[in-house]
Amino acid sequence: ETAIEHYTQAIQLDPKNHVFFSNRSASYASTQQDQKAADDAKECIRLAPTFVKGYYRLVTAQIALQEYEKAAATIKQGLTIDPGNSQLQKQQRLVQQLQRQATANKKRQQQQQQQAAAAAGTPGTALNATAGNNNSELQELVTQFTQNKREYETERVNLTKLEREQKMTELTQQDIAPLPDRAQCYRAVGKMFLGQPKSQVLQYLDANVRSLQTQQGDARQKMAYLETKLQAQQQNLEELQKQQSRE
Repeated sequence: ETAIEHYTQAIQLDPKNHVFFSNRSASYASTQQDQKAADDAKECIRLAPTFVKGYYRLVTAQIALQEYEKAAATIKQGLTIDPGNSQLQKQQRLVQQLQRQATANKKRQQQQQQQAAAAAGTPGTALNATAGNNNSELQELVTQFTQNKREYETERVNLTKLEREQKMTELTQQDIAPLPDRAQCYRAVGKMFLGQPKSQVLQYLDANVRSLQTQQGDARQKMAYLETKLQAQQQNLEELQKQQSRE
């Protein structure tokens, strides 16, 4: 926040300095103020269309906002200016991975919704169509299925966020690694930026990656457990529906 205030003051003194907007965008990104980071990056590009760092800042914000198509377009624009830019190329690979993952998740979610709708006897619609059913057992199963499905989706979103954070941390590690061993680096600590030697920052990032990997493992285990429950509940719904149709 202190850095943001300083850059804001600098911008007030020189509102046409694109570097100030680029640096404030980075500061906003470090405090998860992603939309403000994107806005500053866009202003940086407007002021200096050939300043490649502005495109990097905008892509970083767009990835955090899960605007992957926009990020891909921004990368393409940046690479027309500097085709060999390693930072944009790394971001391009990351965005491609995230796009594939998002497509797969969407497809899986649609399949689960279709299966749930079919199990409730209402093809093409959500399970809420069974609300008028007088069968209390069916209603209870539908309620449980819906709750577990919501919990599963929440965990899936959390896993995606953790994976994105790990990829961004690894990109930061790749950026810092080539620096001289005595280089002074900075990392966000709460509302401050703490200056540390390169080795300490790399140790911190490595520990952060391990922590994120542990959290991802926990999230995947919970998702597997919930998926097993959902499959069992879906099977129960199908059996109950068949029983009702025979009656």
